[in-house]
Amino acid sequence: MRRSICYVEPAMGLAGQKSTWQFVYTPASTLPKGCVLRFDIGSKGRAIDWEVPSTQLKEDSNVIWAQLENGKIIPAKAVQLKNQPIPCFDFILPQDVPAGKTIIIGMGTRKGDEEEDGNTCQLVLQRRRPFNLYIDTSGKGHFGEAETFTVDIKGNILKTIKIIVPSFVTKNRRFDIILRFEDEFGNLTSNAPDDTLIELTHGNLRENLKWKLFVPETGFIALPNLYFNEPGIYNIELKNIATGEVSRSSPIRCSGTETKQLFWGTLHGESERYDSSEHIDSCLRHFRDEKSMNFYGTSHFDTAQETSNELWKMTCQTIAELDEDDRYAAILGQQWVGAPKSEGSRLFIYPKDERPIIRKEDARTPTLQKIYKLYTPKELLSIVTFSMGKGNEFNFKEWDSEHERLAEIYNAWGSSEKSAKEGNSRPIYCSDKKGFIEAQEGALLTALMNNKRVGFVAGGLDDRGIYSDLYASDQEQYSSGLTAVMAETLTRTAIIEALYNRHCYATTGERIIINFSLAGAVMGTELSTATKPGLHVNRHVHAVVAGTCKLIAVQLVRNGEPLMTYEPEGESFEFEYDDLTPLAKVSLDAEKDKPPFTFYYLRVLQEDGHVGWSSPIWVDCHPQVKNNVVKTNTTKKLKKD
Repeated sequence: MRRSICYVEPAMGLAGQKSTWQFVYTPASTLPKGCVLRFDIGSKGRAIDWEVPSTQLKEDSNVIWAQLENGKIIPAKAVQLKNQPIPCFDFILPQDVPAGKTIIIGMGTRKGDEEEDGNTCQLVLQRRRPFNLYIDTSGKGHFGEAETFTVDIKGNILKTIKIIVPSFVTKNRRFDIILRFEDEFGNLTSNAPDDTLIELTHGNLRENLKWKLFVPETGFIALPNLYFNEPGIYNIELKNIATGEVSRSSPIRCSGTETKQLFWGTLHGESERYDSSEHIDSCLRHFRDEKSMNFYGTSHFDTAQETSNELWKMTCQTIAELDEDDRYAAILGQQWVGAPKSEGSRLFIYPKDERPIIRKEDARTPTLQKIYKLYTPKELLSIVTFSMGKGNEFNFKEWDSEHERLAEIYNAWGSSEKSAKEGNSRPIYCSDKKGFIEAQEGALLTALMNNKRVGFVAGGLDDRGIYSDLYASDQEQYSSGLTAVMAETLTRTAIIEALYNRHCYATTGERIIINFSLAGAVMGTELSTATKPGLHVNRHVHAVVAGTCKLIAVQLVRNGEPLMTYEPEGESFEFEYDDLTPLAKVSLDAEKDKPPFTFYYLRVLQEDGHVGWSSPIWVDCHPQVKNNVVKTNTTKKLKKD
């Protein structure tokens, strides 16, 4: 049986390339006059998708048309279909087209320069990217099965080299790094001159040990068995010898003794490339392989409209399949939205697989109080999210200390640390009524002052649920955040245990190293003078900070106010500080029968505007048994790079 022929010229494109694309169709049977050809380019209208062409043939650039073998041009008509973000394009045949004759659908320019006036290819790599052509021979809207054209999309010219490194390593302990050769859109590419040579180096590397590398065909390469023989802060550097361009890794802290490892990921965030509802497997792999995250948590909203039972079942199965010890922690999670002020929104994290989704409309789980009675903290970890988004804010009056151990201090729609008037550099703000503005009562700083003990995590970009209208508004959008977790091993169990213990911190997207301790206790710890009476006299703080660019301020915050502000001269900074103010003088009153308390955390500001927040450390002040001699405050600076 004879079959129709479909092919595209050119058959391969580079991400972001402008060209005139010709979709050549040769039907297996005669198409009658009046036949309708409906062409679907399969774009969602996003900036990363294939450019949507115009139907105005008078324009010189980015137009769509059809052409018969005799040279006759057929204009396109844009047809908007239900539940599709962009239109399809209909062509009505002005005459019969016999079997074996060709019809060409063109996208680009008919007269101008292709590189300037053509149609822009999508920005994402894809093998056999489909375009569908539907044919209605009756002309009455009865379309048959699609005829499919495919184009291979490859990486464009080499622009940057991303260096994937561990954040914590041990002296003389070997580790591996991965190099990703990327185009300007973040795609893997080998598209570089044949003589391109890359030189690898780092501080303290001997001159005769410099490595020289070629760009591999795969677009990435793993380099094993690197090590540092002295403690300190390092950056791996790659220099393109031909162009002189230098790429630097995020900082690496080398310590003299074994410590916990530092893992990066997100628990709340969508991929701009892969929708987690439609393509959960691709989304998880994207964050693992292309974003180089150590862990990722799903965050579907609880409504049946957003998350059907079938989607939830598929998500549970995919999480179980991709969770792999020592490589990638895939975590099952969901979002739940309750009453403003009294409940706000939550991200529920499940330590185990195959958990049923919790829905607000379910009679068993209409409120947080009932949910917390059904699930123990070992079965469900609840994270407060977007607490300062007005209309969705949470006032922390009904805060649950066992389940709600963490709060999202930042996501791509703004920071909930404090208000803009108090110095928030990334406030929740919208100039129209469609989006969110900040609600002071949901500020995490206010919650901390009221003895609500939460550690800090950060979220990414979200366009679902309560955030679904923000793209259409003037809502201020920032970079996607990252959560750093200090854990013993890269397993889901270890990551969630560290999150429960608040051994974590948040950044606005850069892998800033923040190591913060008080009296030897790491961030997230609760200390007490009942077990450490010396804290009445002195709280010894030690911190190591390593940024991805120049640090402009490292602030030691005590009870909401900067106790010390350092202005480093470089990208890394280490300090010690002895807080010798009598603890009773600075402690805040707690509710009911709880002792007065003091809390500390670090706020780090970089020259490029990125911010990092360590989780707090709390000190409870119990009555002193003996009188202590209190000395004046002293500050000791160890190192300044």
